[in-house]
Amino acid sequence: VAAAMAAERAPAMATCTAPVNIAVIKYWGKRDTDLILPINSSLSVTLHQDQLKTTTTAAASRDFTEDRLWLNGKEADVGHPRVQACLREVRRLARKRRGGGEDAAALSLSYKIHIASENNFPTAAGLASSAAGYACLVSALARLYGLEEELSEVARRGSGSACRSMFGGFVQWQRGERPDGTDSLALQVAPETHWPELRVLVLVVSGEKKPVGSTAGMQTSVETSLLLKHRAEVVVPERLAQMMRHIRERDFEGFGQLAMRDSNQFHATCLDTFPPIFYLTDLSRHIIALAHRYNAHHGHTKVAYTFDAGPNAVIFALADTVAEFVEVVRRSFPPAPNGDQFVRGLPVGSAALSPELVAAVVTEPVPGAVQYILHTKPGPGPQLVDDPSQHLLGADGLP
Repeated sequence: VAAAMAAERAPAMATCTAPVNIAVIKYWGKRDTDLILPINSSLSVTLHQDQLKTTTTAAASRDFTEDRLWLNGKEADVGHPRVQACLREVRRLARKRRGGGEDAAALSLSYKIHIASENNFPTAAGLASSAAGYACLVSALARLYGLEEELSEVARRGSGSACRSMFGGFVQWQRGERPDGTDSLALQVAPETHWPELRVLVLVVSGEKKPVGSTAGMQTSVETSLLLKHRAEVVVPERLAQMMRHIRERDFEGFGQLAMRDSNQFHATCLDTFPPIFYLTDLSRHIIALAHRYNAHHGHTKVAYTFDAGPNAVIFALADTVAEFVEVVRRSFPPAPNGDQFVRGLPVGSAALSPELVAAVVTEPVPGAVQYILHTKPGPGPQLVDDPSQHLLGADGLP
């Protein structure tokens, strides 16, 4: 009897994983900071969760006395306005779905909730941890409360880019027109299976936190940069249509060139912000120059860089280019001999470089500048974890 009672009192629990996404047409600037509505649409590639993911467990129980949150094993502030916005929205949808009546079998919405979340990559290192984190939070909560509807709008309330992590493959975040934000949501442009040869290399140059957080940075840009206004109103709408066409046609030349131009323009708007914001470092610029020299040597676009609000480079390439370019990076930024694994993630073959290529592309090596390279590819959206042994919270509701 005691065991049966204990089982009945065990918390209801759901665990999900969610991916990181990398924008190729950048989001920078909100028209509504409370609802997180953007000044322009954006387009991203969802990365595979085998290499980069957030795992989140959400649990609810009549025995919990307060809402609690743990991030990477440490207790964090569950009262954070954006966490609260997601909780509030999910509970509101659950209430609406039940038509106001309390279903005896359904989880009580009055129960307090415990949430534990873990990344398999460094947080706030310019690897879009907030996108994966909030997408994962919303997926786990939705699962806990039995919701199945459009959830990208809820994830957007946590972090704008999180709405794009609610889908796999290639994803557009539509700016929307309505002041209430109900049409500002994510749509899948193409699934991850659409372009099987596409590969992604993340060149991690620093696991440090960025100098100016994205939230503060982008609002200063909105207030002070005329270039950003021009970008949002004139440049992005045209680029978005072009980028969707390049993806549909699997045109790497067009995709790569446009990704690089859009990254450069985003960082130009940061420089046009007053006071200016610097996310790219000397090392970032070194990687940019390397990519251009490499492409020039080959006579077409074989690699394409994009940088978010931080110094880490994300390089797109087709699978047949990866081994050679990784070797070029290794020669340009020789890793410390005693260091960790330099190439992580998907396996990378070995490549011999011609003397002509080395002479043209590898100029002055900078030892130890790139910490490691993560090799990954486009992947699916949030996944439910069925195996109870994978829950991040125990039967007592604690990590």
